[in-house]
Amino acid sequence: MRRDLQIIAALINPGARVLDLGCGDGALLRHLADRKGVNGYGIEKGAAEISACVRAGVNVIEHDLDLGLGRFPDDSFDMVVMAETLQAVAEPARLIDEMLRIGEECIVTFPNFGHWRCRLQLATKGRMPVARHLPHQWYDTPNIHLCTFRDFERLANTKGLPIIERFVVDGAHAVQRYINRFPNLFGTVAFYRLGRAEPAYGLGPGQPALATASGA
Repeated sequence: MRRDLQIIAALINPGARVLDLGCGDGALLRHLADRKGVNGYGIEKGAAEISACVRAGVNVIEHDLDLGLGRFPDDSFDMVVMAETLQAVAEPARLIDEMLRIGEECIVTFPNFGHWRCRLQLATKGRMPVARHLPHQWYDTPNIHLCTFRDFERLANTKGLPIIERFVVDGAHAVQRYINRFPNLFGTVAFYRLGRAEPAYGLGPGQPALATASGA
C-alpha cells in the first residue's frame, strides 16, 4: 500500500466506521478492513476505480463529490477521509463542513503550493510551478484550489476546527527535522486530522499549528 495511505491508516481506530472520499482502487479500505476490522465505504466516480473496488471486495458508491454529501445523514461515520482530493473539488470549505457533519473527525491531505520549489519557479520563471508533488501543467491540472499549509490552517481556525494531529512530510512521505522546523517552506504534503468545532460560546483547543512555527 502507498506510504501516504499507511500514514492515514495509522490514524484510524480499530472497528471505526470510515468513509473514504475519492477512494481510488479501495486499497486503504481493504487494508483497514483486514487489519483493523473497520466498517468502510468509499466514494468514487471513475469507472475503472469503481471496478477495482468491487474486485477487492470494498463497498463503493458512485458519486461526484462536487454534488456534496447530502445523501448521508448526520453522524454516519467515526472518520471521513479525503486524501489528495481537497484541491480538486469545487468547494473545499463546504466539503470540509459536510465531512464533519457526517463524521466525528476527518483526515485531509493535500500538496503544498508554498513549497520552496514552487516559490522559486514563480519568482525566477514567472510561470505556474511544476514539481514532483504538483506534476501537471496549468492547462491540464485537476487541481483548481491550490493552497499552502498556512492557508489551510487559517481556514480551520476561522471555522473553529481543532487540529488534533498534523504530519508534514517530504516527497517520499518521510518526516524530516528541517521540515518540522520550516513546514510551510519545505513540506511537500500535509496530513491533517480535524475535529468538530466547539459550540459558539467557546472555541476548542485547536489552533493553527503553523501560527507560532518558524518559517514562511
